[in-house]
Order: sequence, then C-alpha cells, then structure tokens
Amino acid sequence: MKLTTSNEKLKQIKKAGFVLKPDSPEIKGEYNIIKNHFLNVNIEVILEKNSAIMIEEEGGLELDELCNCTDFLVSIGGDGTLISVVRRSFKYNIPVLGIHQGTLGFLTDIRFSEVENFLSLMLKHEYRIDQRMMIQGSAKEQKFVAFNDIVITRKSISSMISLDAKIDGRPFNSYYGDGVIISTPTGSTAYNLSVGGPIVYPLTEAFIVTPIAPHSLTQRPLVLPADFKIEFTVTHKQGALVIIDGQDIYEINENESVIIEISNNKAKLIHRCKRNYFEVLNEKLRWGN
Repeated sequence: MKLTTSNEKLKQIKKAGFVLKPDSPEIKGEYNIIKNHFLNVNIEVILEKNSAIMIEEEGGLELDELCNCTDFLVSIGGDGTLISVVRRSFKYNIPVLGIHQGTLGFLTDIRFSEVENFLSLMLKHEYRIDQRMMIQGSAKEQKFVAFNDIVITRKSISSMISLDAKIDGRPFNSYYGDGVIISTPTGSTAYNLSVGGPIVYPLTEAFIVTPIAPHSLTQRPLVLPADFKIEFTVTHKQGALVIIDGQDIYEINENESVIIEISNNKAKLIHRCKRNYFEVLNEKLRWGN
C-alpha cells in the first residue's frame, strides 16, 4: 500500500468555476457572499449552468466548458455535492475546493466563515492539493469511475445475492448475503464504515472489500493492494445492482461480471495546509468523548 502525497500547486488562481448543491435555491445568499470574497481578491467567478438556473442567475456554463476555462472548481454544499463534482470533472484533471454548509464534512473542510481567510492563504500558496485514489469499473459495456465506492447488491429485499470473486483472474472468495462494498480509502468512512469496515487513511492506495450482512460469520472485511484487478461474477438468478457512489445504478444479470481496478488518474482536492485527518475523525465520530 502506497501513500500519495504531492507538492502540486495551481498554475494560476484567476478563474474559479462554481457548482452549487442541487435543489437548494436557498443557497443563493451564501453563494453571493462567497462570490464577493473571490471577486475582492481578483478571482473571476463563473457559475455552472444548472446552478445558475437554480438560483435564477443569468449565464452559466455547462460543466465540461467550465472545466476547460477555469483554474479550479469550487463545490458549495456537502460531501455528496463534492463527490458529484469530482466524478463529473474527473477526466479534466482539475482540482476541486469544497466549501461546506452546516456540519463539517469528511471532504469539504472549508467552512463558510473561513472562506475569506482561506483565499488569502491560497494567494500566498499556503494550501495543499491532495491526490485521492479513484477506482474504475466495467460491467457489460458500461464503464464508470468511483470516488467513494462501488456497491454490488441484491435487486430485491426478499432475497440474498451470491457472488464469486477473483483477484487477478484467480478465485479467492464467494460471497452470500446482501452484497459487497468495494471502497477507496476516501470512501472507507462512508457506507463501508456503517457496515463495520475498517477506516483507512485517505492517501493510501488500497481497496477495501467489505461484505454487507454476510450469511457466514467467517466473511470479513479485506484490505488489498490497489495494483490488483478484482472481478465479481453474479451467480444469483435474479441478478444484481451495481451502485456507483450512491449516485448511478446499473443492472447486471446472472453470470455477468463487474471488473474493478485502480484508475490511472487521481482526484485532486484543495485543502488547508493544517487540515488534520485525525482531527476530522475526532470531530465527526466523536472519538474520545
């Protein structure tokens, strides 16, 4: 398992593309305040088209165009919004800054009240860009990437699912239960954690394979080096669902497979230099209380 660190900085900080939490027109007030903070330090703000429509602003660009004409993206919302932005912009290799509403997120660590101060630090190059492992998968003719996890699960709550698993073409396990989660280290604090999977430091390169409500108590979470290729074949007549980051869903049938491996490229998240992952865990999970 390898830790991915980087001294990368933005080539320039002149244009920022903004994407807002969907179905949240009430975010307009906060957006306008944040926008003014950016304009006050001479950073041009360009809004994504759907976000502009939502808050009744003129203009706005499609996300693909936004990625091509800005230096970095800004997600305003929660971790779910940030994950969506990262996945949609992933092929453009563009860094993303997450500004969160409400409670502290695992990924969105800049609070609304901290934006002005953080921008002054950014302009002095006092920030960091974390490179997070992404996983890519294929099923039938569909290809997809995941930031948190790929979940293979049953179609119906009235039955369990059975899966045969291979690592680099060699059989290693059979799963029978509600399904299995294949998680990145970043996603280890998401669905994986809720079913008893391990927390893995987010800059590690590894797969976490965690069974969901397994029929056998001998089935346990497994951490694997990220250079493996993992294949899951459905052996259940009703088939299965493949869920990508809780956002996209595909159906596969009996005897069809899902192939999962590490992506060649990584997601890039902009963070405070002093951001401490273990402090985030302490606050979010209330460790020590």
